[in-house]
Amino acid sequence: MSSRPASEQHLRDLALLRRVRDRIDREYARPLDVEALARGVNMSAGHLSRQFRLAYGESPYSYLMTRRIERAMALLRRGDMNVTEVCFAVGCSSLGSFSTRFTELVGVPPSTYRRQAANATAGMPPCVAKQVTRPVRNREAPATEPQLA
Repeated sequence: MSSRPASEQHLRDLALLRRVRDRIDREYARPLDVEALARGVNMSAGHLSRQFRLAYGESPYSYLMTRRIERAMALLRRGDMNVTEVCFAVGCSSLGSFSTRFTELVGVPPSTYRRQAANATAGMPPCVAKQVTRPVRNREAPATEPQLA
C-alpha cells in the first residue's frame, strides 16, 4: 500500500482548513461557532477542531477570538467607540467574556488599553501600528519555572 492517498487527503484537509481560517478572518464579527464552520466544509466539529489545532496550533474558537481581539484593539486605538460598542462590533455577545479574553491576550483590560493606546501609536503608519500592537498568544498562559520540592 502507498501513502499517496493519505497524503492527498491531507492536502485536501489543509485546503479545507485554509477555507475555514479565511472564513473566520472575513466573518469574525458574525456569530460563528465550530459546528457552523465544520458544516461549511463537510466535516464533523470534532474532526475540524482536531485538524485545525494540528495545522495552526490553536482551536478554531481560539483563533476566532484572537481575530476579534485584534480588531477590537484597532477600534479602541481609534478612540471613537467605547468598550461596549467595540465588544458588539467585533461579534462578541458578552461584555464580561470579551473583557476577560481581551485581558488574557493583551495583558490589560480593554478600558485601560483604550486610555493607553490613544497616544501610543500616534504618528505611526497603520500597518506598523497593527504589527506592533498585535496580541501575543503566549501572554495567555505565561510559562512558570518548575518548582522543585
